[in-house]
Amino acid sequence: MLKYRTIFLSDIHLGTPGCQAELLLDFLNSHEADSYYLVGDIIDAWRIRRKGFLWPQAHNDVVQAILAKAHDGARIFLIPGNHDEFLRSYLGTHFGGIEVLRTADFTGRDGRRYLVTHGDQFDAVVTNARWLAHLGDRAYEFTLWLNTWANRLRHLWGGQYWSLSKWAKHQVKQAVNFISEYENVLSAEARRGGYDGVICGHIHSAAIRDIDGITYVNTGDWVESCTAVVEREDGRLILLDWERSARERRHRARRTRRSKTKKLENA
Repeated sequence: MLKYRTIFLSDIHLGTPGCQAELLLDFLNSHEADSYYLVGDIIDAWRIRRKGFLWPQAHNDVVQAILAKAHDGARIFLIPGNHDEFLRSYLGTHFGGIEVLRTADFTGRDGRRYLVTHGDQFDAVVTNARWLAHLGDRAYEFTLWLNTWANRLRHLWGGQYWSLSKWAKHQVKQAVNFISEYENVLSAEARRGGYDGVICGHIHSAAIRDIDGITYVNTGDWVESCTAVVEREDGRLILLDWERSARERRHRARRTRRSKTKKLENA
């Protein structure tokens, strides 16, 4: 079990077929922290309202794992996003040891202050054209469905998991420009508030980078990239790619099994 001072997670999208709940449960069972920040879109109410209730056992296990950490004494803060915006009606309340906040003011062990926000309020499409945001969400859902079938075929050929939507984001110029503008807007907001950095989610594009003296941190998601941001005891923020870690562990396990088999054959 790896121990950190703080863990930041966002864009889990429980209630959707694309949620990588098993990988997240593996991450939660392998890590612990004094504090957890759930930075929006933990539950996907958009999908649930549109297509009905989808809640596999693995999704329930994730919720139970988070509640268990709160029961064991961890501080857990939930900042609602646009997909679970219904929770904004409960700002300031506590349930199961989880505190609901609009935004959070996080101070690291090194004394640096961060604005913690989901980030959808700085997305012009979400705030000014909600119908377009919902249309984009349906297109994204179709891309994830297509990605699932593509990866089933790749698996038959021995290929590794590949994210079609992540690939598209980095190929389409408009998407690249949107991500860059989003990062700049969030960094500017942190600067106006007197913060040293900003920690957000929303766009499913994990990153830790310096933007004109402001530390921009995006936790990524648990649909495409399966990433989290952790704070070490010295205050340093680290981006963890759990899907890559799981893939490397599987590769090492296969290599170990092949090595043992070869030794038995040569004995």
